[in-house]
Amino acid sequence: MAGLKYMSGFGNEFASEDPRCPGALPEGQNNPQVCPYGLYAEQLSGSAFTCPRSTNKRSWLYRILPSVRHKPFTPMSCGDLTENWNEVEPDPNQLRWKPFNIPKSSEKKVDFISGLHTVCGAGDSKSRNGIVIHMYTCNTSMTDRCFQDADGDLLIVPQQGEILITTEFGKMMVEPNEICVIQQGMRFSVDVFGETRGYILEVFGAHFELPDLGPIGANGLANPRDFQTPVAWYEDRTVATGYTIVNKYQGKLFSCQQDFSPFNVVAWHGNYTPYKYNLENFMAINCVAFDHADPSIFTVLTAKSTRPGVAIADFVIFPPRWGVADHTFRPPYYHRNCMSEFMGLIKGHYEAKEEGFQPGGASLHSIMTPHGPDVDCFEKNSTALLKPERVAEGTMAFMFESSFSMAVTKWGLDTCHRLDKNYYKCWEALKSHFNPNWKPSSK
Repeated sequence: MAGLKYMSGFGNEFASEDPRCPGALPEGQNNPQVCPYGLYAEQLSGSAFTCPRSTNKRSWLYRILPSVRHKPFTPMSCGDLTENWNEVEPDPNQLRWKPFNIPKSSEKKVDFISGLHTVCGAGDSKSRNGIVIHMYTCNTSMTDRCFQDADGDLLIVPQQGEILITTEFGKMMVEPNEICVIQQGMRFSVDVFGETRGYILEVFGAHFELPDLGPIGANGLANPRDFQTPVAWYEDRTVATGYTIVNKYQGKLFSCQQDFSPFNVVAWHGNYTPYKYNLENFMAINCVAFDHADPSIFTVLTAKSTRPGVAIADFVIFPPRWGVADHTFRPPYYHRNCMSEFMGLIKGHYEAKEEGFQPGGASLHSIMTPHGPDVDCFEKNSTALLKPERVAEGTMAFMFESSFSMAVTKWGLDTCHRLDKNYYKCWEALKSHFNPNWKPSSK
């Protein structure tokens, strides 16, 4: 398998060529009259041509045959993928899902594409403004077909089972506790090694980037040097029975046929690439005095909206760290929020809800719907001896946070049969501790 290389900076220019073809990258220009090795030059643009240089995204691919050579696209079944946010009535309740079922390979072969299920979302891919959250549950590798999302970027969070992602830029092995981003328009195929499950955040109209650090300074959170891009790798393979390209376009799926592998890129250069990141490399910033800091300090990647400081979506993690705040209720406080919060659990036990919220499951707390720690967490941490302690050891929870008011799909509310209808009961036993005669203790 071809390797990975570290990005020396997030958004900088990168270049790679398959070592089997040294000199495949043209020198001095992007599109010579005749490319080395008789390759075709093809540009993949992730931004408008006239974007400022600092935000302009594009890569040049040097390939054996251009991607334009294929039969016409025709509609195909979308399965549980949808952008119909009106198929069920709105539900403002706190929602929690038990771990989503993975189909048994002995019963049905399901690959990454056929195992995609839309849980919730908002906005519109046509107007290029929105967010969608999917689950993938599969048991079989993709064979002679690949996927392309013409609508937006895909942030993939594996929860069970490693996945080998073959892209036009090369290969990436992505394991639980790692993430990868496949940007808009990039073709990829997924190999799995057994029963596999994970989460996907799809955004329209923006690309993921590192958050601004502000007063934190130059270092911290996710460091640019820890992101990796694939090394160029190609296959020159004819597929007599036909190779299928599945294209997600305007919320629908379409497919076309061609007789060669799309992973025929011998060399590439540019700043528009797929990439991966190991969540263990996150440098957490935390409170060292008192009170509970806002979860924004745990932002790994953000997809910004046109409003300063307001994201289409943030990807936030809650990694292992030290808790040292004094005179403080340390877990998350009870709150209502102008953002939607979708949480998932990769492994371990989330500190605010150690029971009920399980790896491979999820929760959704919609805009202005109250939420917070369950009864056990509140009672335990209200009387705990406050000494330095490790928080979230062996755990990795995350949150997709969005300024959009997300609608839940029929699959999420009904078809998947994983909705925990007793979720609200985790707060039912909260009791009043109010004492009108309370006096501050003397020092």
